[in-house]
Amino acid sequence: MSVFAVPGAYDRAITVFSPDGRLFQVEYALETVYRGPTIIGISCPEGVVIGAEEKIESKLQDPSFTQKIYEVDEHLGAAVVGISSDARILVDESRIFCQSNRLMYDEPVDVEVVTKRIGDIMQLYTQHAGVRPFGVSLIFGGVDRTGPRIFTTDPSGSYRCYKAVAIGIGREAAEKILEKEYRDDLTLEEAIKLAAKCLVKASQARGEKPIIKLAIVPTSTKRFRMLTKEETERYLAEVMGSESDEQEVHGSSD
Repeated sequence: MSVFAVPGAYDRAITVFSPDGRLFQVEYALETVYRGPTIIGISCPEGVVIGAEEKIESKLQDPSFTQKIYEVDEHLGAAVVGISSDARILVDESRIFCQSNRLMYDEPVDVEVVTKRIGDIMQLYTQHAGVRPFGVSLIFGGVDRTGPRIFTTDPSGSYRCYKAVAIGIGREAAEKILEKEYRDDLTLEEAIKLAAKCLVKASQARGEKPIIKLAIVPTSTKRFRMLTKEETERYLAEVMGSESDEQEVHGSSD
């Protein structure tokens, strides 16, 4: 008899470990995240960029409406992947926490502190009976007193700091580009183009038309700002144009 657990025997309760030390409900929540549209976060000396693939459910949907990128505080934004209703609850919690910190200490909260707070909430939902894990991961990006910061948290409640990170169904395609092209001395303009390129490649890998949203927090202003439709389309055009040029160069060399 195998010592490894059959999922069906141990996935009915969030509080039960399998014999090989797994919490299947948490793993299922992570799978929800991995199958969601790609989100990305990139930090550089001039600020941070967060971006997301936007899934349009219907031709009648207003394309300006987004459920993937949120302003959390003046200096901080978040990109989410997974169950959007779960994400909304956690974003609201992070906003309340940021405002409470401003009222109490009269200063903006550090990005890591917000991420840890949300991670603590998510962790609580992995160890109590009668609840389920949050089926969402978040990328928090902002500029605080320590500089530009990118943090992630997932359904297990763990959180990590990154220079650049991608989460979602296109993670592998995006991370290949990040590992190859990310530099510590990127300008904000270069970081925006890199984020757009990663999201475009992630969409194209699945044969889908790229529909993306981008937001920035520059170090100079420490103010969150969503890029306009026109700005985003300009970066998309530049990325698509450079890809066409590369293909022509490779074709001529062959």
